[in-house]
Amino acid sequence: MMNVLNKNVTRRNFLKTASLLATIAAIPVSVISKEAFAAKMAKASMQYQDHPKGNLKCSQCMQFVPGKSAKAAGSCNLIEGSISPDGWCLAYAPKA
Repeated sequence: MMNVLNKNVTRRNFLKTASLLATIAAIPVSVISKEAFAAKMAKASMQYQDHPKGNLKCSQCMQFVPGKSAKAAGSCNLIEGSISPDGWCLAYAPKA
């Protein structure tokens, strides 16, 4: 079938071109993905609350970055702003 379209197209040239096009197409996707993961979510969108949900609280979450003391507000790798160690949100993931 390739001979019908263009007799000068070799398998090697076809594979080189296909590889180049695939690489070019993947570049915007990788840039978008990195930017999407770099942005933190708003507290409201993650249903953040500054009190625990039962026994679950931010200080026990793997995404929580503690403040200067155990009771001081910290931050979160996924949610923007100040985070209470006694808070909770939908992104809660217990520490291993």
